Amino acid sequence: MRFTRITIIKTRQRPARHDINELLQWLGGSLGLFNPRDKDKSCYRVFLALIKDLKASKQGLTSDEVAAATKLSRGTAIHHLNRLMEAGIVLNERGRYALRVDTLEGLVAEIRTGVDQAFDGMQDVAKYLDDRLEL
Repeated sequence: MRFTRITIIKTRQRPARHDINELLQWLGGSLGLFNPRDKDKSCYRVFLALIKDLKASKQGLTSDEVAAATKLSRGTAIHHLNRLMEAGIVLNERGRYALRVDTLEGLVAEIRTGVDQAFDGMQDVAKYLDDRLEL
């Protein structure tokens, strides 16, 4: 069985549309990507580096390139890349990390599809259990 950890957090009202940085942080925070204990916003910086690569080249980045772009250690960059992969947001192909889709809107749509499928499966099992337990 393969698991993808998806965390959706209902946060405060979204920031003003003109502040791209705040909107990106809000989106990532709503997806449960950014931990409040991450004081230097290192996961956000990794996420932003992947977005910039998507816009510039769409070739993906090595962990060394992510570390250099974010001014983080390679170990810290890899830690956050692994978390983003666990969330199903980032793919690693041939040692290069990239967002799994070409747009943020597409990313949210794919996450929604995955969440809907997970809930459909849970609902089927819950119905089966209700029947078996005569609830």
